[in-house]
Amino acid sequence: MQKTSTKTLYDYWNTLRGSRSAPDRRDIDPTRIRGALANTFILELNEQNEFDFRLAGSHLCAAYARELKGRSFSRLWHMRDHDAMETLIRAVTEDHAVALVTFQGTTAVHTKVTIETILLPVRHNGSTGTRLLGAMTALEEPYWLGVQPIMEQRITGLRLIWPDDVSLDDMARDIAASIPNDLIFANGQHAPIPMAATVYGRAARRYAHLAVIDGGRS
Repeated sequence: MQKTSTKTLYDYWNTLRGSRSAPDRRDIDPTRIRGALANTFILELNEQNEFDFRLAGSHLCAAYARELKGRSFSRLWHMRDHDAMETLIRAVTEDHAVALVTFQGTTAVHTKVTIETILLPVRHNGSTGTRLLGAMTALEEPYWLGVQPIMEQRITGLRLIWPDDVSLDDMARDIAASIPNDLIFANGQHAPIPMAATVYGRAARRYAHLAVIDGGRS
């Protein structure tokens, strides 16, 4: 995690959940994360089984030059990344992992910005399947951000973190995204992977240009 807003939200979420896999949505107090609120959002599941923005901070709305509340989060992503994002979201909602995503946003005039995103599971009416807490923050904020809206976004890096697995924090369920003919980080080295492979003893699957490494809690 590179950005303060990402770390602030994660630390608050981790403290709030205690020994639970995810905190309850009703427990979240926005005043405790004031410094991250402009970059924070809450997603809700819609009738099409996609996630929409229920709430979105002012910096996010500015980056897309529109109010995001009620708009689709799932459809922001480039078509080639849809399968990978669906897999990632299932890991958060069903397995209670924390997802860390970086993506490159591109405007209509081809200016680009790299954004760090975190997705965190929360409970709503006893279920973790219908709400997500998250934040998006530009790694380096260009002068034009908020003037030229992001029109397309492509994943450049993904990682799943199991907060309760301290010994596996640095390697559990890593997901690498790169150019076609993917290169994946394995023991610190770049290496091409086939359609089915094993990294850290885990099976890997490919989704378009992404490699997804299956892992677990032990």
